[in-house]
Amino acid sequence: MNPQRWRLDGQTALVTGATAGIGLAIARELMGFGADLLIVGRDVDALETTRDELADSFPDRSVHALSADVSDDQDRQEILDWVEDHSDGLNILVNNAGGNVTKPATEYSEDEWRGIFETNLFSAFELCRYAHPLLTRHASSAIVNVGSVSGITHVRSGVVYGMTKAGMQQMTRNLACEWAEDGIRVNSVAPWYIRTRRTSGPLSDPDYYDEVIARTPMRRIGEPEEVAAAVGFLCLPASSYVTGECIAVDGGFLRYGF
Repeated sequence: MNPQRWRLDGQTALVTGATAGIGLAIARELMGFGADLLIVGRDVDALETTRDELADSFPDRSVHALSADVSDDQDRQEILDWVEDHSDGLNILVNNAGGNVTKPATEYSEDEWRGIFETNLFSAFELCRYAHPLLTRHASSAIVNVGSVSGITHVRSGVVYGMTKAGMQQMTRNLACEWAEDGIRVNSVAPWYIRTRRTSGPLSDPDYYDEVIARTPMRRIGEPEEVAAAVGFLCLPASSYVTGECIAVDGGFLRYGF
């Protein structure tokens, strides 16, 4: 076995939404495999704290942080300019940043639903396009998009969130086919309920929690590190023949049936 198939030494990864929850777990996972990190988030204080924690945990690795809002196109372009200043191209892009407002379909304002599309879908598409020249500097590179089971089946997260995550899955498939000749693999993950700050609200309702667990064959909530492990695999040389794929990290939720 070639141990380098399970390492990312010498590679640079850009992770958006990296200051908490799944994004922070992904940053830790990739640095644990040996990657140098470029992390992006909106909260300046949280970003600085995260950078310091990662630098302390992985003193042999490089980590840089930029405060930016991926829903703003000017910020997206600034992110890629910043990446060029800090690295020789890019090996890995993880589109993790996202957000949601859960409402009945008829109650969204136009600004609300368009804002969710900008944050969840348009940002990922534009960052993929902007990163393309940097990713092609290397013989093999990887994009991983953090989607959701809501892009595959109905859950109670609202129609707009589901639409954006479904769009992300199709974007992943199309870019995987289009960019394979450029040496870029494009994959995604689809988490179900993961124990994060964002899910703590709905899961604090005992009745709702019981409903979620009843639909999850493994009978528990997932952990951010379990999503990060799937993302990490899709970035490794060990997954070099995997592209256009979506790995559900859902405790069996999508396979449950009746």
